[in-house]
Amino acid sequence: MTSLSEAAISVLATNDATQKCRLTRALAADWHQGRITAIGDCPPPPRPARPARPALLPPREMPKRAYGGDKGRIGLLHALAHIELNAIDLAWDIVARFPNDAMPKAFYDDWVQVALDEAVHFEMLVDLLARLGAAYGDLPAHDGLWQAAEKTADDLAARLVVVPMTLEARGLDTTPATMAKLAANGDTLTPPALELIYRDEITHVAAGVRWFTHLAEARGQDAKALYQSLLTARFPGGLKSPFNHDARARAGFARDWYEPMATR
Repeated sequence: MTSLSEAAISVLATNDATQKCRLTRALAADWHQGRITAIGDCPPPPRPARPARPALLPPREMPKRAYGGDKGRIGLLHALAHIELNAIDLAWDIVARFPNDAMPKAFYDDWVQVALDEAVHFEMLVDLLARLGAAYGDLPAHDGLWQAAEKTADDLAARLVVVPMTLEARGLDTTPATMAKLAANGDTLTPPALELIYRDEITHVAAGVRWFTHLAEARGQDAKALYQSLLTARFPGGLKSPFNHDARARAGFARDWYEPMATR
């Protein structure tokens, strides 16, 4: 690869999930170890390549998830694996999609690391599915995450608001309760995996906040006002409370930014 954007596109063009993870690991190493140095300017595809399975349904058509027992665990793990696979592509997409914003190298360092983290998460969840006799693709999944990417493909600031600062931040709010419920039901395997994802999500949200603030300042705009304006325009459903204020604070996400945006 001659540039990071070409590397990103090679991942986005890979439809096999296992190969997508392997390629992410190899290209992240190439970037971090200096074998790739140029950012490049190669526009990414509108959508990443996807495996034939799972079937992608509109969110409203998704079957109700089972709770309890192995069936419930499989449903949860499959949904999380689908999120992580999308997250790999979202991280590579942000690397290649916004060259006109002229972000510093540290921005690309962060998002290549996010892509690598998400690949590790996906592989870990697939391993847990296999222990239960299941595989990624066995259940349908929805396309909501990539729809959010499509709606923010025109503006890096909007992408940062919707993806890391809203969708990933929501994971900070909900994951501790999920871990506690699984542990109470005697699950000793899933909570440690969710704990790793949770810790990494804090760093991902922090990257979103950091680079959004950088971008707002570069544009000469008040960061909090811009965040609230973009959230209203690009995520009109608003935010769900309660919030995990402690985890959000660890990510540098100021309470007076997001709390007024709660709908309930």
